[in-house]
Amino acid sequence: MSSVEKTKDTNNPASPWYSEGLRFACRRCGGCCRGEPGFVWITPAEIEAAASFLGMQPAQFRREYIRKAFGRLSLTEVPNGDCVVWSPEGCKIYPVRPSQCRTFPFWSEYLRSPAAWQAAHDRCPGVGTGKLHSVEEIREKMKNR
Repeated sequence: MSSVEKTKDTNNPASPWYSEGLRFACRRCGGCCRGEPGFVWITPAEIEAAASFLGMQPAQFRREYIRKAFGRLSLTEVPNGDCVVWSPEGCKIYPVRPSQCRTFPFWSEYLRSPAAWQAAHDRCPGVGTGKLHSVEEIREKMKNR
């Protein structure tokens, strides 16, 4: 039985439907990075890490890659909706990518139900494959988002 097919008490946070864990392995395909407008929230500490990784000063990184939205900081997009740090070789800052990116697909909207997890699977070929993440790991990722 796949992790998408499991059913548990969805109203009991002590025993979520994914209590046996969920599989995910990023395939670095860019499916979550390309083609859609949106926001990739980034903190000042993450900006410093990304700038350093790219050999830039944080001020330059902010000028070239950051916008303000709703009182927060977000990575910008190129005209086709791709994330500004996406390239044909993949994410230019993958090892230091923002928490929002590091915690995908373990977001509350995808963990609500098996159907929501299936929606993540439909969006991303890495969902349901690779490493089995324990419920404890998933909860930690959710806290860090």
